[in-house]
Amino acid sequence: MVGSAIWRLLEQKGYDNLLGRSSKELDLKNQDKVQDFFKTQKPDVVIDAAAKVGGILANNDYPYQFLMENMQIQNNLIDASLKHGVEKFIFLGSSCIYPKFAKQPLKEEYLLTDSLEPTNQWYALAKISGVMACKAIREQFNKDYVSLMPTNLYGTHDNFDLQTSHVLPAMLRKFHEAKENNNAPVTLMG
Repeated sequence: MVGSAIWRLLEQKGYDNLLGRSSKELDLKNQDKVQDFFKTQKPDVVIDAAAKVGGILANNDYPYQFLMENMQIQNNLIDASLKHGVEKFIFLGSSCIYPKFAKQPLKEEYLLTDSLEPTNQWYALAKISGVMACKAIREQFNKDYVSLMPTNLYGTHDNFDLQTSHVLPAMLRKFHEAKENNNAPVTLMG
């Protein structure tokens, strides 16, 4: 969802040299295929918006997949970018990397100061490793590798399924359906 929104925005701004592949065309979990893509395509800038995502239920039911697949995706992209001379790398993390009870508003220095939210800790741990990989590259190689933490994202191409979506899209769907049903009551859990 986020990657396609970034792509559309860049096209609207006049960029016509965009490189990208769908997950069907390039499995970002496959290190060799990612390295080959970078070797042949030679990107100048990489924006990593790829991730295995899901709501609380999916994170709870598939902790290993959320941890491992997200680390594979981001580590392959970060490593290939470094090995193939990419000077600018933008890693999209998540606000869930911060402690469950972090003081508000969130500040960068709150990272790793307390326990994570258990319902998405596996996804958060993977994202934290991506943030730290970018930080390590900045410190060791002086490259412009940065991490951005978007919050509460929803929009075109989002998952609005009540069982597998994030909280906000599910709420939006419930409110929309309530309006369509003449303001039927809405039940929110949590």
